[in-house]
Amino acid sequence: MTLRISRVLLVAAVAFYYTLIVFNNCADYGTNYEFVRHVMLMDTAFPGNHGTWRAIQSLWLHKSFYDGVIVWEAVVAVLCWAGSARMLRELRGSMGVFFKASQIAAAGLTAGLLLWLVAFLTIGGEWFLMWQSKIWNGQEAALRMFLVTGMVLLVVIIPEREKSA
Repeated sequence: MTLRISRVLLVAAVAFYYTLIVFNNCADYGTNYEFVRHVMLMDTAFPGNHGTWRAIQSLWLHKSFYDGVIVWEAVVAVLCWAGSARMLRELRGSMGVFFKASQIAAAGLTAGLLLWLVAFLTIGGEWFLMWQSKIWNGQEAALRMFLVTGMVLLVVIIPEREKSA
């Protein structure tokens, strides 16, 4: 029972965190929009970098990418809230029932992992060379969120053992 409660609480904590991320991104839209804009402009990459041909100047694309990230974060939050609620409802259910209930949470956590790996570490970090910027570098934060989300996913998918008699 302790492991099941741990799973529910950890998924709910991730859901709460993503909810606050979405709230902050909406309540103070301009701050993180500037981050995305500068990363996509590549205006703080190493001087003379030959990769800056990848920079995107379109403000419409900057806004679209940022809005897409916010929607992605909201989907993660909703899936994790729904997953934690479903696991809580099935807390005393059989192993199979509880495992099935955890699948929504696993989907949400996987979506969170993909957000940090694809949008931040891969596109931002490698395509737009965010790692070269001393000002607009979110690699450490992205890695931290990837690791936290991944650890919670591992806790959720750890198989239960049958109770010994």
